[in-house]
Amino acid sequence: MPELAEVETTRRGIIAHVSGHPIEKMIVRQRQLRWPVPSQLIEMLPNKQFITVTRRGKYLLFSTDVGTMMVHLGMSGCLRIVRADALVKKHDHVDIVFKNGQCLRYTDPRRFGSILWIDGDPLQHKLLALLGPEPLSSAFSARYLLQRCKKHRVPMKSFIMNSTVVVGVGNIYATESLFRAGIHPLLPADKLLPEQSKKLVITIKSVLRDAIKQGGTTLRDFLKSDGKPGYFKQHLQVYGRAGEPCLVCHSGLFLIKINQRSTVFCPGCQPKYSD
Repeated sequence: MPELAEVETTRRGIIAHVSGHPIEKMIVRQRQLRWPVPSQLIEMLPNKQFITVTRRGKYLLFSTDVGTMMVHLGMSGCLRIVRADALVKKHDHVDIVFKNGQCLRYTDPRRFGSILWIDGDPLQHKLLALLGPEPLSSAFSARYLLQRCKKHRVPMKSFIMNSTVVVGVGNIYATESLFRAGIHPLLPADKLLPEQSKKLVITIKSVLRDAIKQGGTTLRDFLKSDGKPGYFKQHLQVYGRAGEPCLVCHSGLFLIKINQRSTVFCPGCQPKYSD
């Protein structure tokens, strides 16, 4: 699944190609995504232009003077810039064609993504209104995280993946951040110490910044907007390396399941917490 870094990489990759360029038409070959693509989009977008492209969590917001198109990439979706006459493949479900001959193409083999239309304030939409702070913002601080952890005994891995606590810390980045912060993934949230909270917040921000800089993780289904894969995977220290030696202390890395999600950790660098 494209995570925050992949979505941000996509936003940065497409913004110059779509902002300020008049739209000629929208072509919808498959309406049935996670929710049906609104039919009014086909009528609304021609002769309009996207003023800005912003991101909230894993949602991309394409603003116009009459409303906002909201896109989620789901499990396998991607947005690419292609020529309007580029060969259409099986899973190329939606094209937004610009008058300059370029096209924003939405591809999604599993069709778990979505393209929605919002008339009012997009941040008040039901899918966005309850989201936690952006992880790279000042609102996501050690003090904030420690306060939210109180009275919660869920594992820290699950806690930081909760989008109402902080958005965009998916499985890969949660696994890497906990390792680099030296925190056991099963540590109950209410056991987090102030110094651990500070280190974890710094580490989450650092891991995500590195991932965005490198272009996101290389997942089988993810391609950058220019069609090239991301390159962050080569820097992953624990995710996907179960059974291999830790790159820091050389202990064998363990694989466990937390809420049905695979979690790799190092027993040497992430010691078991005391009850």
